[in-house]
Amino acid sequence: MANTVDLANGAASKDPAVGLQAVRALRELVERLEVLQVRNARGQGWSWQEVARCLGVTKQTVHRKHARRI
Repeated sequence: MANTVDLANGAASKDPAVGLQAVRALRELVERLEVLQVRNARGQGWSWQEVARCLGVTKQTVHRKHARRI
């Protein structure tokens, strides 16, 4: 899926193969965006607790997921 319009159309498709491909692409996009924004936050001095609060998870969860990437 090449762009956001394709993703939106795919996610709304009645064809499960198309819909599931869109879900996979969206999941991958969300993961990349989360890594980017956690790096931004940590680079600006945010604590793990502040990042966790914004993501709606525990501090331990966000630290476990991202600490080794940063």
